[in-house]
Amino acid sequence: MHGEYKIPGGKLVVVDLEVERGVLCHARVAGDFFLEPDEALDAVNHALNGAPADTDATGLAARIDAALPEATVMYGLTSEGIGIAVRRALAHATDWTDYDWQLIHEGPQSPALHMALDEVLTAEVAAGRRPPTLRVWEWAAPSVIIGSFQSLRNEVDPEGAARHGIEVVRRISGGGAMFVEPGNTITYSLSVPEALVQGLSFQDSYAYLDDWVLGALGDMGIKAWYQPLNDIATDQGKIAGAAQKRVVGPGAGPGAVLHHVTMSYDIDADKMLEVLRIGREKLSDKGTKSAKKRVDPLRRQTGLAREAVIERMIDSFRGRYGLTDGKVTPEELGRAEELARSKFGAPEWTARVP
Repeated sequence: MHGEYKIPGGKLVVVDLEVERGVLCHARVAGDFFLEPDEALDAVNHALNGAPADTDATGLAARIDAALPEATVMYGLTSEGIGIAVRRALAHATDWTDYDWQLIHEGPQSPALHMALDEVLTAEVAAGRRPPTLRVWEWAAPSVIIGSFQSLRNEVDPEGAARHGIEVVRRISGGGAMFVEPGNTITYSLSVPEALVQGLSFQDSYAYLDDWVLGALGDMGIKAWYQPLNDIATDQGKIAGAAQKRVVGPGAGPGAVLHHVTMSYDIDADKMLEVLRIGREKLSDKGTKSAKKRVDPLRRQTGLAREAVIERMIDSFRGRYGLTDGKVTPEELGRAEELARSKFGAPEWTARVP
């Protein structure tokens, strides 16, 4: 069995192993990490061998830590990262480069249609009718997008939204509210086979699916990191938030994961505060007293036009994993338009949690 895991902010860990009578054996760890002293690698392999095959990543990390020589130094490597690579091997997880990725970047679309396209395209990936897809959104109107389980009245000030012409829609994923205006936001979705995140915990899957964009930001001179559970941050503040939804495949077979991210390129913080009801509890949880300080726009940090930031992000993804230009098919668009009318544009859905 073979498993790979790119540690967020670190290096690639590769594990080859076998299972006999319910325990791991013949484990061999490799990668482009740094590890001192040399005998520490033998200690890692020895710690894995004999472990019950159902040991989780945390348990495997504990075995490794207990076996490492004193003064061991890991750079770009963690014991838990090795454990995750083992779990991915046992789960027969796939890697980014195992797929032919498709890019969808089309003209501005309504907020409700964006919600519907996420659902339709991810269902198509789950059914095996669409390759893994990176979709970059363009917004036709300003909007507030609330999480699947959020209370509408607790999150949105209806008078403020009406005054500024802000449409409110509810997405299928959890998480918090997003305030977006055309030209001020960069939003993208990844619709990926479930096999890509096999062996990862829910939290680890966020970090894993965010790693490519951290690299893209780094190429633009921004040192960014994944901040659990679903934020991307810099030393200047939060710049993006992510959310996920798991979709079951046909016949309850292998499914797909929707992972979408909204990044603040620029932001009208005063308007946002008039539209969103941002509670003190949420602000204190983020370690700040002002919502204006929570989000630090990419425009200021990069000095680049929004279109240039998007182009560099796409180029970075293409350089890492390959990316072919594609489009939403007429069948997919037809289904999405119907969902936008019957579900995402319907008050029953938007106010399903009043």
